Amino acid sequence: MPAARPSAPAAPRPMPTPPTAGAPLVRPPINPFLANDPNAKAKRLARALVSDIVAYHPQKRDEGARNGTLPQMFKEEIKKSYEEYVEQVGREFAESTTHFQDALNDVLGGGKKIF
Repeated sequence: MPAARPSAPAAPRPMPTPPTAGAPLVRPPINPFLANDPNAKAKRLARALVSDIVAYHPQKRDEGARNGTLPQMFKEEIKKSYEEYVEQVGREFAESTTHFQDALNDVLGGGKKIF
């Protein structure tokens, strides 16, 4: 039986060409969730905060949805979550977008325009 031949070494990879002098190196984000888009971050934050409300109070949410009293039943939780949202995104940004309200309607309100 002939001896096994060693495999040939892998061919070297070509080196990327560096950008020309003064040209910025632009790379797309590896993960779209890591993008520096303030709107995307604010939407995710709003949905996370409202999702926490639902996760901690599922029966209360179901009752409020049945009775049509979600805004009244969750007044304090919404207030605290909105304060956290404003603290993280800034008052001017929070008040100039509907991200938090959209999250309330989508997540807490089950897709209905309640808030």
